[in-house]
Amino acid sequence: MIKTLFEIVEDRKRHPVKGSYTNQLLDEGYEKAAQKLGEEAIELIVAAGHQGHQRVIEEAADLIYHLAVLLVQQGVTLADIESELEKRHKE
Repeated sequence: MIKTLFEIVEDRKRHPVKGSYTNQLLDEGYEKAAQKLGEEAIELIVAAGHQGHQRVIEEAADLIYHLAVLLVQQGVTLADIESELEKRHKE
């Protein structure tokens, strides 16, 4: 599903959809995407400490979505990330 998520965000970047939250984030630029990513990271940390298993899952999903938006906005692909992880695994 993560690959599909990246494909959807990449498609929205190439083919904007009016009223799309993803397009709103992409259009608002780096600062907004970074802010949202930071907020979601904090929400995940809080959920992990106090809010239970389901909230951790929900906040992790939000974090991954917002990470995908920021990465696509910056022109980073999932393949780029996978390549870097593979490189690190070999070292």
